Amino acid sequence: MKQKPCYILGIESSCDDTAASILNHNKVLSNCITNQKIHTEYGGVVPELASRAHQSNIVPVVDFALKKAKIQCKDLSAIAFTQGPGLLGSLLVGGSFAKSMSLGLNIPLIAVHHMQAHLLVHFIKSKEIIPPSFPFIGVNISGGHTQIILVNDYFKMKVIGSTIDDAIGEAFDKCGKLIGLKYPAGPEIDRLSQNGNSYRFEFPIPKVNNLNVSYSGVKTAFMNFIIKEKQNNLKFVQENINDICASIQKILIKIIFQKINLAVKETGIKTVAIGGGVSANSELRKLLKNQTEINKWNVHIPPIEYTTDNGAMIGIAGYYKWRENNFTSLSTPSQARIDF
Repeated sequence: MKQKPCYILGIESSCDDTAASILNHNKVLSNCITNQKIHTEYGGVVPELASRAHQSNIVPVVDFALKKAKIQCKDLSAIAFTQGPGLLGSLLVGGSFAKSMSLGLNIPLIAVHHMQAHLLVHFIKSKEIIPPSFPFIGVNISGGHTQIILVNDYFKMKVIGSTIDDAIGEAFDKCGKLIGLKYPAGPEIDRLSQNGNSYRFEFPIPKVNNLNVSYSGVKTAFMNFIIKEKQNNLKFVQENINDICASIQKILIKIIFQKINLAVKETGIKTVAIGGGVSANSELRKLLKNQTEINKWNVHIPPIEYTTDNGAMIGIAGYYKWRENNFTSLSTPSQARIDF
């Protein structure tokens, strides 16, 4: 018997990307994102500007996602939206829009945890993706979060390690700003690192108990290093930009990689899946891939289009909740902070 189509609209608006995606069961039909370039001028996301931009972008983004998927609103089976965590003003825009569509179309509404969704992209049906087996070690690394997670099932996740201060993506951006790079600086540091010597400059690795990490001290050490070197040579950054980027990237990645390695040893679980914007980093991908050969890890790295915030990740989380009839009410609040 032919399976009845299930079309899920996934809406993501937790930060500065307005995104919408259409999934047919676990297969992505469209994945559309509108970036907010205005934040580049400020060196970081301005919450009020972000929420205003979401209001302007959400209708055309959803409309484009539907057209690209070649379906109409009446074909939708359910609407999934990011409940949190994130910027409250931004979350409210996506949540309110999703609720309005759900009410107007009289179809189920599904609330999605943003950080769970980053890891669930590994279950999107695609030639490029091989789903991890449960249990596995999930690693969420982005501008706002750095987490090591024990994943026992689609929605049975437990944080076993996290940052005690700055997130890894935030550290990349702040260090990049110190050397004159535009926001977001992480991708540019990665690009410049390709032609640099990562052993040229040394930075400290903080000692933090258990599986937690810290990035605040490294950021401060980097700032003091740049200030000192510029006092001796005003063109220091310009003349050494590739080596500077390679050196700081090596340390920022090494900090989280050491903890991933420790998590594997402590749990005995050799399946590791990463998610979030920093999972696009070439240095981390290289280190993890090496572990498949050296220590026989099963490493799962998402395609680049699913690393940053996107509607497909919300859609796939929505699909697995749809299978369990795990719906939410119109009164469900958006939450800037929300536990697993």
